Amino acid sequence: MQYLIRNSLVVAISMAITACSVFTNDSHHKRNYRVNDELKVPSHLSQPYQDPAYDLTVAQYTSAEESADYLVKAPAQVLTFAQGSWINEGDKEARIFFDKNEGIQDLESFIWQAIDDLFIERQVTSENKSDNFITTNWHSIEKPVDVWWWEEERELSRQKFKFIVETEEHKRTASVKVELTDFASKYDDLTAVLQQRLEVAALNAFVEQFDFNYRQLMVELNKARGIVSLQMGFDDKGNAAFVTEQKARAIFERFPGFLERVGFTIDEIEQSRNLIFATYESPDESVWDSIWGDDVRKLPLEPGQYQLMVAESSTGGTSITWLDSEGETLEPGTLSDTLQVILAMLKERGLDVQ
Repeated sequence: MQYLIRNSLVVAISMAITACSVFTNDSHHKRNYRVNDELKVPSHLSQPYQDPAYDLTVAQYTSAEESADYLVKAPAQVLTFAQGSWINEGDKEARIFFDKNEGIQDLESFIWQAIDDLFIERQVTSENKSDNFITTNWHSIEKPVDVWWWEEERELSRQKFKFIVETEEHKRTASVKVELTDFASKYDDLTAVLQQRLEVAALNAFVEQFDFNYRQLMVELNKARGIVSLQMGFDDKGNAAFVTEQKARAIFERFPGFLERVGFTIDEIEQSRNLIFATYESPDESVWDSIWGDDVRKLPLEPGQYQLMVAESSTGGTSITWLDSEGETLEPGTLSDTLQVILAMLKERGLDVQ
């Protein structure tokens, strides 16, 4: 009996260790790759015309490494999500154009500031700088690699880039172009496709920085004009929330006072936990008449305690997530209806809301 148990155990361990050889997946076996026979038509009909321009060479590879040599990767695309940015269709270079947006005093200076901020953010130093270009020192692209019980960084490649800024004579349009000036890697050879993808990746990183800087500029301008930013969106966890471009500190300073004007009683503010505790009571109509006039506005909320979670968003700005007394997030529909009433109240107070 011990012999049978011991042998059964050995077989079980062997099967567990060599499971990949027992449960094979032969979906990529060469027998599953075959060339379709040509279309057969009856003898009394003519063979349809086949354009040779669409003929594909049939090939079979014996390993993934061999097929990787023939892998075709699509070129990267320059992203134009920044306000006032655009590209020339068919441009073979990594280049983007910017029109002078509202609030920007000097477009060229604004672009150079975004480049400097990008270098600081990515810890990139410059090697050479002129009036219309700047060249970086070596910048590494690293990839996390699991090594037994820990993780180490493996340097995939190093690059040097040249950022070229060109401004039109009228000073209202400027372009930024990125060129790869040097490349070194132990793992990859520099191909035309890889070069294009690296250049576009560097340019898109700049576009992201430009967009961030411009959003920050508009926040400051809106503050000076008394414009409030408040709209529906999502917090970093994907919950429906109010979204504003104001900083979290400003929300804690100003929002509780506004909540008291719309029927809330502030119970507690725990800024260390990013929470505002407030109790809502449907206001008496006579109170509303004295504040807002004959038009009585009530929030579409049930009376009770609510929690407002204020958190700075990873994309910039601040989210305000509404929770009920049980800690459950409010339904998006209820939250949207609440926002519409709040926006109407803010506008009645003379604030411009975007």
